[in-house]
Amino acid sequence: MQKSEKKTTKKSNNGSIFGKAILVMGLILFVMIIGVGCGFLTASLNTRPNLAEDIVPPASSQIYDIHGNEIANIHAAENRRPVSINEIPKDLQNAFIAVEDNRFYDHIGIDPRGIMRAVWANISGRELTEGGSTITQQLAKNAYLTQDRTLKRKIQEVFLALQLERQYTKQEILELYMNQIYFGQGAYGVQAAAHTYFGKDVKDLTLNECAMLAGIPKSPNYYSPINNMEAATERKEVVLYQMVKYGYITEREASAAKKEPLSIAKSNNDGGDGPSYFVDYVLQQLAEKYGDDAIYKDGLKIYTTIDMDLQAAAESAMQNLPTYYTDANGIDQPQGALVAIDPHTGYIRAMVGGRGTDQFNRATQAVRQPGSAFKPFVFAAALENNYTPDTVIDDKPLNIGGWEPQNYSRNFSGKVRLRDVVQWSLNVPTVRIAQDIGIDKAIYYAQQMGISTFVLDGATNDRNLAIALGGMTRGVTPLELTSAYGTFANRGIHVQPISILRVVSRTGKVLEEAERKEKSVISAANAATMTAMMEEVIRRGTGTRADIGRPAAGKTGTTSDYHDAWFVGYTPDLVAGVWIGNDSEGDLPGMAGGTTPAAIWQAFMLKANAGLPVSHFESSPAFAASSATELPTEEPEKKKDDPKKTDDKGKDAGKTTTSGSNKSETNSAQSPPSHGTSPPSGDAPEPGMGVEKGQN
Repeated sequence: MQKSEKKTTKKSNNGSIFGKAILVMGLILFVMIIGVGCGFLTASLNTRPNLAEDIVPPASSQIYDIHGNEIANIHAAENRRPVSINEIPKDLQNAFIAVEDNRFYDHIGIDPRGIMRAVWANISGRELTEGGSTITQQLAKNAYLTQDRTLKRKIQEVFLALQLERQYTKQEILELYMNQIYFGQGAYGVQAAAHTYFGKDVKDLTLNECAMLAGIPKSPNYYSPINNMEAATERKEVVLYQMVKYGYITEREASAAKKEPLSIAKSNNDGGDGPSYFVDYVLQQLAEKYGDDAIYKDGLKIYTTIDMDLQAAAESAMQNLPTYYTDANGIDQPQGALVAIDPHTGYIRAMVGGRGTDQFNRATQAVRQPGSAFKPFVFAAALENNYTPDTVIDDKPLNIGGWEPQNYSRNFSGKVRLRDVVQWSLNVPTVRIAQDIGIDKAIYYAQQMGISTFVLDGATNDRNLAIALGGMTRGVTPLELTSAYGTFANRGIHVQPISILRVVSRTGKVLEEAERKEKSVISAANAATMTAMMEEVIRRGTGTRADIGRPAAGKTGTTSDYHDAWFVGYTPDLVAGVWIGNDSEGDLPGMAGGTTPAAIWQAFMLKANAGLPVSHFESSPAFAASSATELPTEEPEKKKDDPKKTDDKGKDAGKTTTSGSNKSETNSAQSPPSHGTSPPSGDAPEPGMGVEKGQN
């Protein structure tokens, strides 16, 4: 008996030892599995110590006009406009919490109740009115993970949600979430969605609009009110029901919201709307300074000088462009450009760079021959070299190394005053003036007024007398020529054109602010004299079609081959330039600067000055003290002429312009007497030789 008990006890001990060994091995195996699992999860999660650096999503940049109104929204793949939680209406916050995560303020990033509710809904086939994932989990998924439905991604989502809850407050998580989620139509975040669907800031949304917006993220394409208003309305009612259920609003408020009409925005400034040429010009400058990523991802606020009322007037005036033909690229020709600038500040107030059918900005990129529009630089240089409006110049045949410049009419008027040369845009006297003072002086003053396209070195350059008539090696852009004329309106002081007033980062830091850059180029007295002479151009000279019934001064420009036609002019507070020409070779049949360009300028200026008090230029004693006698000269630039007249005009120079007088030399006896010194008009020196640039 005892022997049997001993055997039993021995077997029991052996079994106990074996069981313990199995248990220990099992525990070791369990720990190993847990360790490997944790290692796998850690490797899979690839979490970082500081999630804040990763959760800065790309943001759109906005461009504003001079009055602070948004004119363009610039973005790459994601249209996003981050806003703080304080700018998001409480109704919208509550709507998202009610429909997405009603226990948002109670859980730690994951909600077991929500998970069980979602599982039960799937098993029972019931419709799920609240999401199974918390708002924190959705943020983790949208900010860091893919949309793949895998176990690995779900586990990563849980761990990231827990980490987010440790690093952020609930309000910070809600703000990040509402700036991150996708709403369809390319809109990311509540601010972009508010602009896309309702055309307003998120802070201005009504309860009805908040409920509509909160319902979209469940299925952005299906519940978008632009795509499916019926489904979007049904989803909105679900959101309102949830808000009532959790006590965020009353039944009465929900019923009132359901009855309110919804107005869906038709345009969001996200495309070709607005001043596209000006916007492209601004973006080009920003890209050179900050790079493309800053524009399309960093959420910049760009405040500009554009005035949308003047822009509308410019676009309306440019509708007067004629259409002669359609080129091989499908673009109507001729093209045109209009630029308007405040001469005192340099602010670009309006810009049209073409017909709007392509992206080539002719206002800033087209380098074209200025024709007679260049002459004011010669006249300004003459005034700075002791000429007066009554200085007498010989208008008679001139031969310079085989080049024989001609007046527009092919006739000569004998002795004429400087004021007459300006008024009737006489070519030959202009060349004689440049010959007397030295062409480099005219070039110098043009450069000081902002013209940067001169070619001064090499076998072919601009240091010759043909440039007095606008025959440049390269040409000039409408923006630079218009800005240069602003010098005359601003008492002889040139102000560099400005398009960007201020750039602000997404955090509110001012990255740059415009500084006015100006220089005194000619005396205020000579600027006033130039203005007085160019007022006569509009009053009774080559630019009468530009008359706007108030003080204005300007100058026509026509190239000898009719490739380019200009009118540049100004009032005391606004300077504008109009250019018309074909993109490729080809003439403008008979179009001179005093015709269509002057008419477009007039149409723009009439609207730009409508309702404004009449302003007057400073008087010019030098001009007012002179004789009122004038030449009875007819100027062909005011009307269309037979293009055949220009067949041999300036062929040897290849650069001369074509405006002038119709009076013949037989009328020279009617020329007024000289009130100043007559410059020499003997044999001309070699063009460009023997003159020093900029010396008076």
